[in-house]
Amino acid sequence: MDTPPMSLTCAQCARKLGDLVAQLPVNDIEETWKEVELTAQQLANGLRVRDGPDDNHTMLGKTLLPQNLTTLLSSALNGTLIPDASRTAPVFEILRVGANLCVEHDQNRGHLLEAGFPQAVVSLLEGYTDTIPEEPQVDPFPMSIAHLQVVKTAVGVLLNATLTYEPVRNRLISLEVAKTIFRLSTALYPPAAWMRTTSNLHLPDTSPTDITFDRIAESWTIRAGLSSWAGRLISELQDDVHPLFSQEVLPYLVQSLIAFTPPLLAAPPPPHFAQPSQLRTTLINTDFDLLSESCSHLESSALDVADVRLSLARGFTFPSEHHDVPCFSAMLDFVEKGKYPPLWYVQSENGLEGGDISKKEKAFDDCKAAVIKAVVEVSGDDRNLDLLWDDSDDAQPGGEFVSRMVDWIRAFVSGETSGNGRDDLVICATLSLGNITRGESHSTILLSQPHDIARLLSSDALLAPSTDIKLKHGVIGLLKHLAQSSSQMPFNRAALSAAGVIQLILRSGVWDDRSDFMLEIVQVNAIGAIKHLCNNSADNSCNFILEPVDSQDPPSTGLSQLLALVKRSDTVAIKSEGTRIIVNLIRSLWTNERRDELISEEELRVRQQKRVKAMDALLTPACAEALAALIGRSAKHLILINEGVVASSLLSMHRDGGALVLNALTTPLPVEVTPSSTGSAPVSTTASTSSETMDSPIILSPTGASSKIPSVRHALDQLVVSLKSESTPAEVRTNICAFFGQISKRGTGDGLQRLKDATRPILEELVSVHGQSMLGSAARKVLDVWISE
Repeated sequence: MDTPPMSLTCAQCARKLGDLVAQLPVNDIEETWKEVELTAQQLANGLRVRDGPDDNHTMLGKTLLPQNLTTLLSSALNGTLIPDASRTAPVFEILRVGANLCVEHDQNRGHLLEAGFPQAVVSLLEGYTDTIPEEPQVDPFPMSIAHLQVVKTAVGVLLNATLTYEPVRNRLISLEVAKTIFRLSTALYPPAAWMRTTSNLHLPDTSPTDITFDRIAESWTIRAGLSSWAGRLISELQDDVHPLFSQEVLPYLVQSLIAFTPPLLAAPPPPHFAQPSQLRTTLINTDFDLLSESCSHLESSALDVADVRLSLARGFTFPSEHHDVPCFSAMLDFVEKGKYPPLWYVQSENGLEGGDISKKEKAFDDCKAAVIKAVVEVSGDDRNLDLLWDDSDDAQPGGEFVSRMVDWIRAFVSGETSGNGRDDLVICATLSLGNITRGESHSTILLSQPHDIARLLSSDALLAPSTDIKLKHGVIGLLKHLAQSSSQMPFNRAALSAAGVIQLILRSGVWDDRSDFMLEIVQVNAIGAIKHLCNNSADNSCNFILEPVDSQDPPSTGLSQLLALVKRSDTVAIKSEGTRIIVNLIRSLWTNERRDELISEEELRVRQQKRVKAMDALLTPACAEALAALIGRSAKHLILINEGVVASSLLSMHRDGGALVLNALTTPLPVEVTPSSTGSAPVSTTASTSSETMDSPIILSPTGASSKIPSVRHALDQLVVSLKSESTPAEVRTNICAFFGQISKRGTGDGLQRLKDATRPILEELVSVHGQSMLGSAARKVLDVWISE
């Protein structure tokens, strides 16, 4: 007679299972499977003990037990997707053995993988997934307690086998198990479904008398535990290399967001959960865990998977994209309307404690931030522009998405949401609008009625010195996009100028001397907005240069703020782009404006006086040296060299400008704009009065002549390099020649002689090589000026 299963050791149980495997081909009857169940149950219980006198885990892992478990699982299914009712108990115990065998045991994880056990468990879960509807379900999928136990334990097997063990983890990723697990777990535990119904937990043929509260509580407990384990498993599988989810999972991911958004959020709990209890608290926590996981997956998928971004935008216009689940709209609704659940705040001994509530509130806000990042990523994909920007409805210019983003900004400015701290809505709206505002027509729509966005963005609520830097980042970034079209569209410039955008940016404090990890990108955006608004606009240029900035102590102007920023910044983008504002200021003031508007002679005289005053303010060593530094640091950016040359040339046309510009060209550059290679000698920052510096403007790196890396000491050195190089466009070289000719008319002294000595051989060669061409003629004109002196 066989030894009763309850008296067997772990080793004996394992051998017994091996014997039963051998019997199954000829004795596949209920009694055999009952023995399998009881033997596996005792073995699983025994393997729960890890600190006993015998190392059963290591010993049994080396036996045929892993292969036998795989065989038993396959035999129990007998070709079906899921076990029938008579096989659920043995399957459950077989899974328990596998789960307990590999807990914190990498060797056994490897043995199970070699035996194909995790793969067989994945097939089992896929079988269960095939039984649920393809579309996301609002109510929980009906399933018996026995089958729920099987599914939960199967997830547990994969979780235990995966933790810290890369081979199993990699195999599960290759099997795309994350999508299977997520679909199955959300069908069995739809977020907050317990708040709506308890009638769908059990199979239709279940007798009403059997559906007691204890059965209901047991079902929800298993489902909640299953959901928790599924979430942990998916987190274990996630990394930065392998995106876990594709667009097919989006309708399931947003179910948690919908559950935390009215009207579902505000629904009263059903009678069974009307009063606080430990189970209700468990379900509340499970719902929130699901929300956190879903928001994290939405964020990472939007960041990493292009098809997810495209699918979300496409579904916004075509609901059939996601089985009529409005995924992108659900994300927007959650960001706008999602709230902390009222049940968090019900006081009871079984409820949430104050510290837990505070942590959950912070985590909930983080969930919204993750979804906001996903929304911004979707709007930033170029392929989505035509999906999110819709010109088909004259009553809603820009379409539904554009109008909703503008409405978020308007609500904050009007005080509807600002008092509730909803600057996150404005951050999302401004960043998203900035992403999809392309070209003059889009800017014009936003600046026109009914949006009138310039008036909204110029609100003190958005650009006050005390405004959070993340909010300023979104607002000023959008202003930069709107300003880009201002030089081609007079209406756009007029709207932004009338709203006082330049003064508001200056008053916001983003150019102040303070430390903030986001400050540099905001400063660059502010530079971009002002640069475009001052381009070809004498009025804006005068205001930027002359008008004192409100509420500044000590008093400042836009020009003084800019020069201070360019001087102290260590960021090349800020220095170069900031100096391009000076380029545009000079171009605007030194170029004659068209008199298209009807203004009186007195107004014209006042404007001219203001213009002259602004020009005088630019005639300073600081401006001339900033332009020289732009030339000196831009060896790889010929367009910046050209802009610096043109602006310096215009500046030198003024009676006081020639000497300033010439001195700036021949003054040693700051170290930050002096490129040097590894191992090169340091460049002196002191001025040199000898002719040696200008006679030999190019210094080769001592690392070897083959590297041929030039280092410039003065802006003039860079101009010599650019003028000599055949790779420099003829237009740029022509402008350099014209600049030399212009500065020669105003400059005097040693500086002019240095310029002549450094450039005369090159100019003579250009005349010889290029003859009567535009470049050759420009070089000849410079030489003729020098001859006539």
